Amino acid sequence: MKNYYQLVFSLLFGMGVLIALPTSSAFAQESLVSGTIKDAESGEPIPGVNVVAKGTSNGTVTDIDGKYSVNVDSNTVLVISYVGFETQEVVVGTRSTIDIDLGYDVSQLGEVVVIGYGEVDRGDVTGSVIAVDSDDFNKGAISTPQELLIGKVPGVVITSQGGAAGTGSTIRIRGGSSLRANNDPLIVVDGMPLESRGISGMANPLATINPNDIETFTVLKDASATAIYGSRASNGVILITTKQGSQGKMTVSYNGNVSVGTPVKTLDVYTGDEYRAIVNQRVADGDLDDNALVNLGAENTDWQNEIYENAISTDHNVSVGGNIKGVPMRGSVGYTNQNGILKNNNMTRTSVSLNASPTLLDGDLKVNINAKGSFIDNDFSNPDAIGSAVSFDPTQPIMNGNSRYGGYFAWTNHDPSTVMDINEAPINIATHNPVAQLAYRDNTSSAQRYIVGGKFDYTMPFLPELTATLNLGMDYFSSEGDDVVDPLASWSEREPAQNIKHYEQTRKNNLLDFYLNYSKTIGADHDLDLTAGYSYQHFHVSGSDANRSWVELDPGADTVDYKREYFLVSFFGRMNYTFKDKYLVTATLRNDRSSRFGEENRSGLFPAVAVAWKLNEEGFLAGSDFLSELKVRAGWGQTGQQDIGDDNKSYYPYIPTYTGSQQGAYYQFGSAFYPTQRPNAYDANIKWETTTTQNIGLDFGFLNGRFSGSVDVYKRETEDLINEIPIAAGSNFSNFLITNVGTLENKGIEVGLSAGIISTPDFNWEVSGNLTYNVNEITKLTQIDDPSYPGYNTGEIDGGVGNNVQINSVGHATNTFYLFSQVYDQDGMPIEGLYVDKTGEGGVVSGNELNKYYLTNPAPEYLIGVSSKVNYKGFDFSFSGRFNIGNYVYNNNASSKALYQNLYNQAGYTANILTAVEDTQFTNAQYWSDIYLEDASFFRMDNITVGYSFDKILTEKLNGRVAFTVQNAFVITDYSGLDPEINSGSKLGPNVGIDNSIYPRPRTYMLGLNLNF
Repeated sequence: MKNYYQLVFSLLFGMGVLIALPTSSAFAQESLVSGTIKDAESGEPIPGVNVVAKGTSNGTVTDIDGKYSVNVDSNTVLVISYVGFETQEVVVGTRSTIDIDLGYDVSQLGEVVVIGYGEVDRGDVTGSVIAVDSDDFNKGAISTPQELLIGKVPGVVITSQGGAAGTGSTIRIRGGSSLRANNDPLIVVDGMPLESRGISGMANPLATINPNDIETFTVLKDASATAIYGSRASNGVILITTKQGSQGKMTVSYNGNVSVGTPVKTLDVYTGDEYRAIVNQRVADGDLDDNALVNLGAENTDWQNEIYENAISTDHNVSVGGNIKGVPMRGSVGYTNQNGILKNNNMTRTSVSLNASPTLLDGDLKVNINAKGSFIDNDFSNPDAIGSAVSFDPTQPIMNGNSRYGGYFAWTNHDPSTVMDINEAPINIATHNPVAQLAYRDNTSSAQRYIVGGKFDYTMPFLPELTATLNLGMDYFSSEGDDVVDPLASWSEREPAQNIKHYEQTRKNNLLDFYLNYSKTIGADHDLDLTAGYSYQHFHVSGSDANRSWVELDPGADTVDYKREYFLVSFFGRMNYTFKDKYLVTATLRNDRSSRFGEENRSGLFPAVAVAWKLNEEGFLAGSDFLSELKVRAGWGQTGQQDIGDDNKSYYPYIPTYTGSQQGAYYQFGSAFYPTQRPNAYDANIKWETTTTQNIGLDFGFLNGRFSGSVDVYKRETEDLINEIPIAAGSNFSNFLITNVGTLENKGIEVGLSAGIISTPDFNWEVSGNLTYNVNEITKLTQIDDPSYPGYNTGEIDGGVGNNVQINSVGHATNTFYLFSQVYDQDGMPIEGLYVDKTGEGGVVSGNELNKYYLTNPAPEYLIGVSSKVNYKGFDFSFSGRFNIGNYVYNNNASSKALYQNLYNQAGYTANILTAVEDTQFTNAQYWSDIYLEDASFFRMDNITVGYSFDKILTEKLNGRVAFTVQNAFVITDYSGLDPEINSGSKLGPNVGIDNSIYPRPRTYMLGLNLNF
């Protein structure tokens, strides 16, 4: 590590020596010319404008008042240039004062695309790169950055994890590339790569970033674009650029909204009257124990209605930006108060951001300083109440007057043949009162996050083609939370030591990037851009988890402290070469060293190359008024994966580690009990996953870009999959081991289209859409090809212990559903427990795993995003929606809650069931029946917005917009469950496509106001 620091110091020292070298210039007969450079639109002076004698290095930059002075002769042509403005050339002649008004260069707007460690003109992009700016973001009550991008980029699937306040989302770019390692893309905010792991006390780590501060998203999808990020780029890269100050006059903006979220749909269960009728009928028919009637109540309680409410939320943001004493600056303050439709669920966020972009040393040093801070308070309420509200007996009251549980009804121990005593001890296995669950659990957290960065670009005065960049960053996050169960709660007596929990966590992410960029046009035909650099990043996490009982002497109290860290040290380089502005080549190479692997496997090399051909610049197409762009792209590259896990066992999987025994599992020596240390399984030779991507693309545009689009065809293959596989008992301290085994492949096609249908001074209509087709297949799962290896089960469900309904097997997609084929009677009703005998071996079909069928998988085969925007004078209308086609969902709510056996438990309590039981008439659980596997294809209208823009209200300088938005407006689907868009999996992917997460997504109505001064 010392050598790396020495290298960086040497580079910085060498750069300083070069800067300090004296330079000389030869001058002819000269005179002093001075003047002021102003913004032609606002009349404000512009600092940092380059004023250079054409063909020489003689020049200067304007000061904070836009003034300049330079010694030149009368024949000199002054070139006045500044980024974002049109370059002007003026002949000095006999004038001693020359004032210039610079106008904006419209041709540059939206043409520059941010890529890793640099920028490139959109027309010169060789990889699969999509940029989405703020004009195209999703509208509505947006509280997290991911929501801005849903449905906007082909190949990108963003699925929210439900309707909770500040909830997170799962992001997948071109399908997952791993089975056990992280499948999330790398997210880079203003040059700072963020750690992808979750944070204690936060449902969504990205909720710490205010969406109102975001200017653009740039999505890097193929390896030729992502390889510059090497070991973390196998799942794609999302670059987030936040808003910055401008050279214009000071402006103040306010964006605010108030919204109301309403429950759209709840699970269909029986009312109190219907439930009483079913229980009485089944008792009469002999299908249910007579004791089921003993404690049946007389109420009609809608438990789901009792726990949900309309949620009123507000969001307010004020920003100030402009030129302050020659420095472009922007500052903003935001406040969000978001309520979930589950009572007591709330997130409040206060965010602050500051950006300054001064230009120093006669324009040679450009500095960009940005700082973001967020302060978040969460009340997670009690999500357990959601499942309880579905299952709790609807004939019982909310309160029954007991003294032991604060008056809330609770099931208590009793002889099932007698009426229960309401003040007895609770039945711990019974469903608990959902209203009491909301009242008696206080689950809160507070968190703060600071992201601070500084980028310093220094252009060498003696070699203006060479720029040195130093990028420093820090991401600091700390949180603490408490999860407290009131001793009055009926469930508090089951595990008393878990009633009071406290946790704390701190995460630190420090970054140092240093790189050189050389960009030069050679002659008339050659453009060369070279980048080479070094990157150092250190990740550190520490914290503690504690639990105890309300009674100090109760056993089971525990406190666990932990501390983990790892380093990434990298060298990278990239070459962009353009010949005749028609033929483009990009070559990238990155070497990463990760401390998460052993010394022999620590280093990874990730190369990439891409080529492009601008056909529209060829002679046979040049000058065409119809064809504005036609570019063919092809790329190949490799990226890596080292993000394995976040616990002690998987953080350093190559090191032998031990797990301490918990209280209650101590070993006895004599009369004393001692904790033990249990060795964990490890693989000393574990190494990187490597993903190889091939991509062919076509970019096209017609009528000066009025109609444009792109098509990409790709193939991604991941080798040396990091996977947790079963191993022989006793061979490595465990039955499972995290190691490299297997190969996974994704193939697909992406299409993006946009069209300006109508464009007139008063009326504009734009339409855009994207289509994605992706096929996923596991091609290897063993070290040596073994056709007889069936794969391993995954996809754990609610109901029973360790029951799985999916399988990972060679020749099939990840998380393929693996179920028995249901047999039906002549009336089309399923016959309980009867399945197709696939093997023909007879006997109990459900007792033979080989009778299961490889069925479909949860991933949609086709994704289609559509959006449209219409402007008529001051009025605007827009919508954005998505089709998911071919995604299948296992309805675990039905398989575990639509069963007659759930009506009554022999312990003496009753419970509600889903009305879906009428579709099967199943008494007992049939978890592996394919009757629960449903086509969950859908169309979701994400948002519909109507707005009106106004100007010169009350004052000449006031303008703004008022808008009304409906979010989650409607869903069209044949899926019988609560919502066809399922995301119950973790970052590593289990439980994807299994519907047992039932926090409903609300429909939100929002009124928003924007004011600009």
